[in-house]
Amino acid sequence: MPRLCFLFFTLLLLLSGCHSNGKQQEEEECTPAADLPQLKEKGKLTAVTLYSSTSYFQYKMQPMGYEYDLIEDFAQSQGLELEIKIAQSTAQLVSMLHAGEADVIAYPVFISNQSKQEVLFCGHEQQTSQVIVQRANKGDTILKDVTELIGKKIYVQKNSKYEERLNNLNEELGGGLEIISLEKDSLSNEDLISMVSNGEIPYTVSDDNMARLNKTYYWNINIQLKISFPQRSSWAVRKDAPLLAAAINQWATDTKRNQSFRTITKRYFELSKVSEGFDIPEVKNGHISPYDNLFKKHAEVLGWDWRLLASISYQESKFNPHVVSWAGAEGLMGIMPNTARRLGVSPHELKDPDAGIRTGVECLRRFRQGFSEITDPEEKIKFTLAAYNAGIGHVYDAQKLAEKYGKDPLVWDKNVAEFIRLKNDPEYYNDPVCKHGYLRGSETFAYVSEIMKRYEYYQKKAK
Repeated sequence: MPRLCFLFFTLLLLLSGCHSNGKQQEEEECTPAADLPQLKEKGKLTAVTLYSSTSYFQYKMQPMGYEYDLIEDFAQSQGLELEIKIAQSTAQLVSMLHAGEADVIAYPVFISNQSKQEVLFCGHEQQTSQVIVQRANKGDTILKDVTELIGKKIYVQKNSKYEERLNNLNEELGGGLEIISLEKDSLSNEDLISMVSNGEIPYTVSDDNMARLNKTYYWNINIQLKISFPQRSSWAVRKDAPLLAAAINQWATDTKRNQSFRTITKRYFELSKVSEGFDIPEVKNGHISPYDNLFKKHAEVLGWDWRLLASISYQESKFNPHVVSWAGAEGLMGIMPNTARRLGVSPHELKDPDAGIRTGVECLRRFRQGFSEITDPEEKIKFTLAAYNAGIGHVYDAQKLAEKYGKDPLVWDKNVAEFIRLKNDPEYYNDPVCKHGYLRGSETFAYVSEIMKRYEYYQKKAK
């Protein structure tokens, strides 16, 4: 009996040891590849970032964003495939990095003595401040000193960091600022900037990088007045990845890649994205464009009125087959090159009017198939147009939001359209029902409306 007990406990210890060693081995195997050599061995770099207009978003089914373009350029310089993961907050960025879910934070993390203890900062260093956004039309008085804000109405989102900074500034100035706090339910920071541009409110506050990007949409805003000290920020990697940090630093200072950096910066912060405004060109003798016969030919594939195709084409290109948008969309129908390639069409072919229209119609046909549950023909057209502009995933997100908030997910106007517009607000694009993140939804909202209005005019003028 004692011998039997001894054997039992010996076996138990052996099993316990095996389990412990197995667990230790498993943990070692699960330990994240800490540095550049291991990343090159597996051929992939995983970056974590946040959805926003300046970091990462999807537009016309293509990944875009200033930080995204930069981290993609770095990955290409190292011969690595790029994988993007999304965090919900800056705190989660750091926790995902330390958990091994990502190799690099491709988002500006504020540099402080405490954060230096947690991560290695690397890459292009940014200095950001909060600025006053004010209108700069002819005759407007431009504020140049913070003391000139006394007695002025400044509109910000309630409980936002901008409200907090204004309250602190008010204390520093001895009072006098009229801070108007707005509920966040339906207004984002970008909405407030738009309202300043349109003259609906006099002033708001924004981070200067967000303000710089929005100035490419609104030429009549001034963003020069800073109301906070600059804060330094940059990308970050784990402390156990010094070689990766060194490679990112070398890439950031490599003069051979300066042109790439300047091109990316220009794309987001300098190239004008201002549309010429909604317009309807005059139709003479029933002819809309030089390409009417091609619109008629390819509209048959969809069973759509050719004049609707003409309205889409004018919205995308003003009937210029050689135009290229800031986002890279090309040709009469505004097709992204990667989308064209997936359909067997080269970017060069997009400049051919016949190929460009044919490719656009094929995209529209495929998007339309994604809305089989919508039976009303006009509603289906509007949903298809929205998907053509923004990508079908964003439209699905807006449908889910509409359903969640008691609206009809199968009706565009005053229902799904309202939630596509709200997809520029973190409260909505970070909602668990959304899968595709940030969208400058006001553009898609206007896109559908303007195409339909122009189409109505074409119906009357071009028989």
